[in-house]
Amino acid sequence: MRTFDSLNEKEVLALAITLEEEHERVYADYVEGLRKDFPASAAVFQGMQEEEAGHRRRLIELYRKKFGEHIPLVRRQDVKGLIHQEPIWLQEPLDLDKIRTASSTAEAEMRRFYLSAAERSQDASIRQLLNDLAEEEISHAHRAEDLTAQKLDQPAMQQEAEASRRLFLLQVVQPGLAGLMDGSVSTLAPLFAAAFATHSSWDALAVGLAASLGAGISMGFAEALSDDGALTGRGRPLLRGLVCGIMTTLGGIGHTLPYLIHDFRTATAVAVSVVLVELGIIATIRHKFMGTPPIPAVLQVVIGGLLVFATGVLIGSS
Repeated sequence: MRTFDSLNEKEVLALAITLEEEHERVYADYVEGLRKDFPASAAVFQGMQEEEAGHRRRLIELYRKKFGEHIPLVRRQDVKGLIHQEPIWLQEPLDLDKIRTASSTAEAEMRRFYLSAAERSQDASIRQLLNDLAEEEISHAHRAEDLTAQKLDQPAMQQEAEASRRLFLLQVVQPGLAGLMDGSVSTLAPLFAAAFATHSSWDALAVGLAASLGAGISMGFAEALSDDGALTGRGRPLLRGLVCGIMTTLGGIGHTLPYLIHDFRTATAVAVSVVLVELGIIATIRHKFMGTPPIPAVLQVVIGGLLVFATGVLIGSS
């Protein structure tokens, strides 16, 4: 890698052209990725893409006048000190908050780049253009605000907020809730069957841990393999699988850990209390995020949980 100070003016201009082209193409990817769910924000980045395209054209025009037609390939990774950009534009679906943060970071980097390059330049026309571009990068923040004000009116902001909420439900809440319900309810029967059959906290703990971890692995794979998110918009399968698997395991672990208590009766009393808390949390999530009315949310979860709990107790006591 070269240091920035070791670059001559020809190489600095070539690097600036590469960076502006990179930003232009990244903004184009943002536009394409946001168009469906966040059309107003896509329009904002469309405007920023056009700004970067203008910068690139001006740099190329000056380069041709000074150095001819051939532009050497000087890239970000060839020069020390430039920020490594995470390829969030390759993620599906795109995270709007991450995109806005990344674009602000990129604009700040280019501003510093142009100011540093202008200070080193000995050519008046190159120095002038670099200073002009540095000033324009400073004004890009205001330009982005203007574009946002033009494109993101109140109805558009409400629409995008609803789209963000919908994506959060599809990608995180739904797989997490499915895992939590499965982990909390499905492990009740084996745990309490083992507990009442053996009256041993250690045996109940071993069965509960095995059931929780096994259910977590099973549910995680099932969710990850259910669909790739391309048609449903449910996001990356790996993320959904991890969320579902972890929440499934946590759902079962919660009422298993009380059996670390040596006394069987005390451990069981604590475990039953934890189960009631878990069912209440599930009902609350269903009401808050899924729109289920409070009473049906409680009845559906509690009745199902009590039936599974009773099944485990009956089998363990027989």
